[in-house]
Amino acid sequence: MVVDFVIFYFSLWLAYNLRFNFHMPSEHIVGFSKLVWIYIFIKIVIFFVFKIYFITWRYFVLEDARRVLFALVVAAVIFILYVKTFYTGAFPRTVIPIDFLISFFLIGAFRFSKRIIRDLRGNRLNPTVIIGANQKSIQVISSAQEGMIDFFPVAIVDDDPSVMNAYFLNKKVYSCQKLDFLIQKYNINSAIITKNYDPDALDALFERLKKAGVENIKLSKLLGNKEEKLRDISIEDLLARRPKDLDTKVIDRLIEDKVVMITGAGGSIGSEIVRQCARSGAKRLILLDHSEFNLYQICEEILHSDVVPLMQSVVDKKLLEKSFQTYRPDIVIHAAAYKHVPLCEENVEGAILNNIIGTKNCIDLSIKYEVDKFVLISTDKAVRPTNVMGATKRICELYAQNVESGKTLITGVRFGNVLGSSGSVIPKFKKLIAQNRPLTITHPEITRYFMLIPEACQLVLQAAAIAQKNELFILDMGKPIKIVDLAKKMLKIYDREDLGIRFTGLRKGEKLYEELLIDEGDKKTMYDSIMVSKSTEYDIDKLNREIEELLITEDKIKKLKDILPEFHHEV
Repeated sequence: MVVDFVIFYFSLWLAYNLRFNFHMPSEHIVGFSKLVWIYIFIKIVIFFVFKIYFITWRYFVLEDARRVLFALVVAAVIFILYVKTFYTGAFPRTVIPIDFLISFFLIGAFRFSKRIIRDLRGNRLNPTVIIGANQKSIQVISSAQEGMIDFFPVAIVDDDPSVMNAYFLNKKVYSCQKLDFLIQKYNINSAIITKNYDPDALDALFERLKKAGVENIKLSKLLGNKEEKLRDISIEDLLARRPKDLDTKVIDRLIEDKVVMITGAGGSIGSEIVRQCARSGAKRLILLDHSEFNLYQICEEILHSDVVPLMQSVVDKKLLEKSFQTYRPDIVIHAAAYKHVPLCEENVEGAILNNIIGTKNCIDLSIKYEVDKFVLISTDKAVRPTNVMGATKRICELYAQNVESGKTLITGVRFGNVLGSSGSVIPKFKKLIAQNRPLTITHPEITRYFMLIPEACQLVLQAAAIAQKNELFILDMGKPIKIVDLAKKMLKIYDREDLGIRFTGLRKGEKLYEELLIDEGDKKTMYDSIMVSKSTEYDIDKLNREIEELLITEDKIKKLKDILPEFHHEV
C-alpha cells in the first residue's frame, strides 16, 4: 500500500508534466497539490473494495491484472465525478487517461516483479525439460508459469519434424537428439514426459534420462477439465504389456443388460472385473466375497443402480445355492481362489477346499440354474504344476473342460501375474523400499509374466465373449521378466540403489519359470492376444470320485499326484 501511494503520486505528477511538456502553469501546480491526495485516497479505497491487497503476489496472473484494470477505471470515474461536482479550479481533463496508463503499467509491473524474480530463481533451482510437444506440454508450462507446480520448463524435446524449432509459450522445441546437450547446458535435474510411449520406448527414455543425471522424472496426464496432473514414473509404466487388440464392443455385447455374478469380487482381479462389468452396462451385479472389508470397499466404489453384495464363501454350497436361486445370474465369473503359493503349501486342505470344491460348487450350480456362461479365472501355475495352488487350479480346469454342462457354456481363462495385485512382488518391493530394507528375491534367475490388471481383465471378458464351447483360453502375456531386473529398476526409480538385493532361496513349491502353454497345438483366435488351448479329456465320473477321495485322504499331496501325473511337487 505504501508503494502504491508513491506510484499514485508519481503517476499523477508525471501525467501533469507530460500534459504541459514539463512546464506546468502555476494554477495547475496548485490544482495538483489539492487533487493528488483525493485521487490517491479514492484509488486506495477502491483497491480495498476490489480486494487488490488480498492477492498473493507470487501467483499474480492475468485475471488479477484485469481486476487492477477495472479498479483503476472505477477510481478514474469517481475522481472525474468529484472534480465536476466539487472542484472549481482549473483541471486538464487529458491528465486522467495519461495517469490511468502510467498507473496501470507501474502497478502491474510492481506486482508481476515478484513472479518474475521467483521464476528466475526457480529456473536456477529446478530447471525442467518437457518431453513431447503437444497440448499437455502447453498445460504444464502454463501451470509452471502460474506457480501451480514446482517445475520450471527451459526446453521441449520431440522427435516430430513438424514441430521442430517451434515455440510453445516461449519455450523452444528441440530434437530428441539434443536431449543430452540440453540437460548439460541448463543443468536440468527434472523431466516431465507429456508424450505417450509404449513400455519399451518409455523404459529406454527412462534409462537415458537417469544416465544423463536427471533424477526427478514425471509423467503428465491431462484430465478432462484441462487440469494437469503429474505423477512419478512407476514400474508398471515401464513393464506393462498393453495388448493392441482390446475390443470393448464385444465385451459390452457380452455384459450389457445381463445379471452378472462375480465371486471373489473384492480381490485384485475380481474388483477390476466388477468395474468393467459396471462400465459395460450390466443390469445387476451380484458381488460375492467372504472378506467383509474387500466387499465393502468395492461396493463403496461402484455407483451402480443395482449392486447386490453377498458376504459368502464359495465352499458353503447351501448358502451359495440360495443366491443362485434368488438372483438367477446370466453370467458367472469365478475369481474366488487362494492364490499365494507359500500359504497354500502351509494350508493344503484349505487350498483344496476353497479352490477345487469352491470352483466345483460354482460350476455345478451354474449348470443347475442354466447360467448362460461360466468363466473360470485360472493361472499359469496350473501348467505342469510344482505347487499345491497350481495343482488345485489345474484340477479346476479339468473339471471345467469335461463336466456335462447342459445349457451352460463353460470357459476358462489362464494368465500370469498382474502388476500390482495384492500380495504380489511389486507391492512387496515398494514396502521394503519404504522401510529402507534390501529387496528380497528367492533366486537370481526367477522370471514371471506380467500384465496390467485392467488389460488382463478386459482380455478375460473378451475371451469369454468369443467362447463357443467349453474352452480354455490363454492370454498372451508377452515376454517373461526377470524379477532381479524388476528389482533393479524399482531401486533406480526410487533412487534407492544403495538398498541392494538379497537372495533368499526358492520357496516350497516355487518355480523358476512360469509357463502358459501345455501343448504346442494351442491355436490363435481372432485376437492375437488370446489363444485357445487344446482340450484335455478326462473321465468326469473318475474325476468326481478322485476329488471325493482327495477330501478324505490323509496324504493329499500323493492324491494330487495321482490325479495329475504332471504334478512334480517342489519341496
